[in-house]
Amino acid sequence: MLEYFIIGSGFAFAAAIQPGPLQAFLLNSVAQRGWKRTLPASFAPILSDGPIALLVLLVLNRVPETMSKLLQAAGGVLLIYLAWLSYKQWRQQASSTQSEDGSVPQTLLQAAAVNILNPNPYLGWSLILGPAVLRAGHESSVNAIVLVIAFYATMVTVLAGTIILFGTTSFLGQRGRRALILVSSITLAILGLYQLISSLLGAGAA
Repeated sequence: MLEYFIIGSGFAFAAAIQPGPLQAFLLNSVAQRGWKRTLPASFAPILSDGPIALLVLLVLNRVPETMSKLLQAAGGVLLIYLAWLSYKQWRQQASSTQSEDGSVPQTLLQAAAVNILNPNPYLGWSLILGPAVLRAGHESSVNAIVLVIAFYATMVTVLAGTIILFGTTSFLGQRGRRALILVSSITLAILGLYQLISSLLGAGAA
């Protein structure tokens, strides 16, 4: 049981602190809405990974290369769209008050959409979590449950800590928040372009 707890929590910690589309979206949301409104978005992996896990396990833990590239391209388009919305917010923000655009459910669903269109969860479940869950399940259903709970508990905790850290720093004052919106908009655009271009290049090379 301890082995699977370490596998689940260790992989989640590494995935949560690694820069990526979801982390960039959370940073952007903190800048626009504040950390309290963004905090529920830390549960996005739980909301989005259920269908991913079922899909991967049903196709024998293998994600076809074509599907991965299509998801990567779709994720790139979504990130570019979110970057455009963020840029509009940066230009239109005239007051010092925090933007109230986007309710908590909307933020959570947007974060889940970013995650479900990111090929990394598919690859993670295909290459690491899927085989580990199946192996643990063959030994004991308790081991499989421990692995999954350890992974998502760690993932949510680290993401929530990141959101709070960004949201409670002195940098997020009036000017700092507006500057962060611009920085996160650029980050989202870069990540989106990178995913879109790399998916097209990968498809062309295939």
